Amino acid sequence: MSVSRMKLPAVITTIVGAGLALLAWSQTWFDLELADAAAHGAGDAIAVPGSVASPALAALGLAGLALVAALAIAGPVIRIILGVLEVVLGGCVLLATWLTLGDPVAAVSPAVTDATGVSGSEPTAELVASVDQTLWPVAAIIGGILLVAAGIVVLVTGTRWPASSRRYRAARLADAGEPVSAAVSGRAASDRAIDDWDELSRGDDPTGDGPTGEPRDGEAQAEPNR
Repeated sequence: MSVSRMKLPAVITTIVGAGLALLAWSQTWFDLELADAAAHGAGDAIAVPGSVASPALAALGLAGLALVAALAIAGPVIRIILGVLEVVLGGCVLLATWLTLGDPVAAVSPAVTDATGVSGSEPTAELVASVDQTLWPVAAIIGGILLVAAGIVVLVTGTRWPASSRRYRAARLADAGEPVSAAVSGRAASDRAIDDWDELSRGDDPTGDGPTGEPRDGEAQAEPNR
C-alpha cells in the first residue's frame, strides 16, 4: 500500500483503539471479595468496573474519537501535531491501565468504600480478601497500543496524504447562453409583477400614478409635446 493511501487505515485504527478504551472502561475489571464475606462464606463477589478502577479512560477514549474527526479534515502541518497528540494519548491509556493493574487493591478501594462505608487506603486494603482480574484491562492495553501505532503512522505519512476534496457549486445567475443583463431584467420584471399583485390585494391600481401623483418607480415620465 502506498504512503498516500495510509489515511484510511490510520483513521480506522484510531477509531478501534479509542473504541476499545471506552468499551473497556464500561466493563468489569475486577471481581472483589471482602474479608468478612470470605470468612463467613457468604456473599457474592463485587464487580468493579473500569469506570471505578481507571476512570481516566473515558476522557482518553473520547479524545481519541475527537482526533478522528480532526484527522479527516486537517492539513499536512496540523496532521503532524495531531499525530504527536495521538501518540501521547495512547501512552496515557497504557499508563492509566498499567497503574491500575500494578496496584489492584488501591484501584478497588472506592468499591470497598461503597460496600462498607470504610474510607482510606489502609483500612479498605485490610477489608480486601481477594481481587480477581478480568480480560477487559487487556482490551484497554490493546486500545492504547493501537492509538500509539496510528499516531506513528500519522507522523510518518500524514504530510503525503491526499487533501480533503471540497466542492462548491456556484449560484446560478443565468441559463447557458443567456446574457447576464437579460437575466437581471427578467428578475426585475418578476419582482415588479409581485409588487403589482400586492397592490391589487390592497385595492390600489398598479397602472395608475402613485399617491402623490408622481409616476411609479421604474416608469419614465413622458415629456410633453411642444
